[in-house]
Amino acid sequence: MTSVLTLKSSILGEHSSSSALIDQLSNRYIAQHAKVVSRDLAAEPLPVLSAEVISALQGGDELSEQQRKVFALSNSLVDELKAADVVVIAAPMYNFSIPTQLKNWLDLVVRAGLTFQYSEQGPVGLIKDTKAIVVTTRGGIHKHAATDTQIPHLMVVLGFLGITDVEVVYAEALSMGDETAKQQMDAAQEQLAALV
Repeated sequence: MTSVLTLKSSILGEHSSSSALIDQLSNRYIAQHAKVVSRDLAAEPLPVLSAEVISALQGGDELSEQQRKVFALSNSLVDELKAADVVVIAAPMYNFSIPTQLKNWLDLVVRAGLTFQYSEQGPVGLIKDTKAIVVTTRGGIHKHAATDTQIPHLMVVLGFLGITDVEVVYAEALSMGDETAKQQMDAAQEQLAALV
C-alpha cells in the first residue's frame, strides 16, 4: 500500500487554490487504496524556529516541558516523512517564496542524524525512495524567472534530505482574469491526474 503525506500551507482555508488541487490529488490516492496522512500547517501551526526550539531539537534531559513537546512533535513529523512513499506539498507563492507555515515544517524535519547526516564528502540525505510532488499556485507568472525563489529553495531542501524525485506542478496567473485562472487550474488538475 502506498503511503502519502500531504502538506497544506495556505492561509486562505477553503478559498485556497493549492489546497483544492492537493485535495483532488489526495482523493485520487484514496481511490487507489493508498494510506493518506494530511497536515494543514496553517490550521494547525507549528512552532517557529527560535533559540528555544533549536535547543529542544537537540534533545537531552534538561529540556523544559514546552521543549519536550516540541522535541516529540518534531520526532512525529520526521516519522511521518520517513513513512511516506510520496510527499505532496501545497506551496502557494507568498512574496516570491514559500509560506511561513511550510518553512516551520521544514525547520522541524531537517534534523541531523534523522533526515540527513554529514560525511567526509559532505551532507547525505537520509530520506530515500520518497517522491515529492510540489503544487505551487501563484497570482502572477514566475516560472523560471528570477522572482521564483520558492521552487529553487524547495528543490535544495528536499535534495538535502535525499528526496531527488520531485515533480513540480504550476498553476500560475491565477490573479490575471477568471478565464486564465480556470485554464491554469484545469491544466494543473490534468498534470496531477497523470501523476497518480
